Amino acid sequence: MTVRGVPAPELYQPSTYWEDRARRFAGEGAGLAAVCAYGMPEFYNQAIQLEQRLALRPWIKDIAAGTRVLDVGCGVGRWSRLLAARGARVTGVDLSPTMVAQAQRRAVAEGVADRCNFRVQDLASLDVGAQFDVVLGVTVLQHILDPQLLHAAVRRMTAHLAPGGRMILLEAAPTAAVNRCDSTVFRARQRDVYLQLFADCNLELRGLTGVDPAPFRMRLLPHLRRLPRRISMSLLILTTALSLPVDALWGRRAINQSWHAVFVLEQKIGGVDHGR
Repeated sequence: MTVRGVPAPELYQPSTYWEDRARRFAGEGAGLAAVCAYGMPEFYNQAIQLEQRLALRPWIKDIAAGTRVLDVGCGVGRWSRLLAARGARVTGVDLSPTMVAQAQRRAVAEGVADRCNFRVQDLASLDVGAQFDVVLGVTVLQHILDPQLLHAAVRRMTAHLAPGGRMILLEAAPTAAVNRCDSTVFRARQRDVYLQLFADCNLELRGLTGVDPAPFRMRLLPHLRRLPRRISMSLLILTTALSLPVDALWGRRAINQSWHAVFVLEQKIGGVDHGR
């Protein structure tokens, strides 16, 4: 791991890219360097993990024993294992076989493997042969750059929602167009783009909350590679330390200032579209 992470490749081939990430970092520590900020220091990714968990807590705290959960882009299974520990029956899917293997290994180690089922699947052609009370996705859609594949992915996720079920998505979705962190593997789509996409896929917005309104890290990241290593590390530590209390205290409420957003969605009543 480095203070500057791993640079995005010139050519993005999703299955190859995510498998490479998994082989490099999915087995190290909590595996966060593979699923959060690619190859960044542990303290930085632990901060991201904490902010995500605080942002998701109001929406997942009531997920009880027996709830059927589909965790899309599950990575090393961090959310699958959390919910399985509460008794939920979780199916996790990911594009990378190594991610899936790590998720299974970690579920066994934590004693929740009997409530977890992990599979290798492409989200754009998702088909696990069941419907779920909750479909959960954390920073997944922001890595699907092709508009047609993005649309297909959301439709396939919607097709797996049981009647009365809800979809919970956490994505980079600023209110204004911001491309300073965009790369060949990531896109921070404007929030309205997601809202229109969800409406097109027969989903109604039931909740919208923020995650990380503190601007310090997002403003620093594009410049890290141009700074000397010692300076970049010092600035990264400083901006992380400054961001955490701001995001923890005001993250969910400062919706318009937040870089990421949590979308809570339900299928429109009377509308059935399985995206086939």
